[in-house]
Amino acid sequence: MLPVPVSALYPSDPVSVEGLKADLHGQNLQKQEYVKYDVSGVDFSGANLEGSFFSVSDARNANFSGANLDNVIAYATHFENADLSNASLRNADLLKSFFDGAEIDGADFSDANLDQSQQRALCARATGSTFDSLACGSVSDSYVPSV
Repeated sequence: MLPVPVSALYPSDPVSVEGLKADLHGQNLQKQEYVKYDVSGVDFSGANLEGSFFSVSDARNANFSGANLDNVIAYATHFENADLSNASLRNADLLKSFFDGAEIDGADFSDANLDQSQQRALCARATGSTFDSLACGSVSDSYVPSV
């Protein structure tokens, strides 16, 4: 069996650091790897990141508005204050990741894997289709927002 080539970005690789731009709006970034990477403040709005891998990365204040994050693995990634509005995170593995202050209006978390504490925190401020996609109806009533 032949190895599968992967386009990974590691902060210790100067070429990958120079290649990362602050504006990646609308780009096709499928199956990219961001390992221990600082992408805070980067504009990923409208980008296709399907199947990408974020591991122990800093995505604080990044703009993922309208981005395709389906099937993403984002383990122990910080999405604090990131804009995830209208982003698709279907089937995403988001374990050990943090979303404090993230904008989530219109985001689709269908079948995403989240730590229960993060799911509860997101449900406390989710509305409409985002509330439904997070399966907030199955979360303890103490975390369901009042209408």
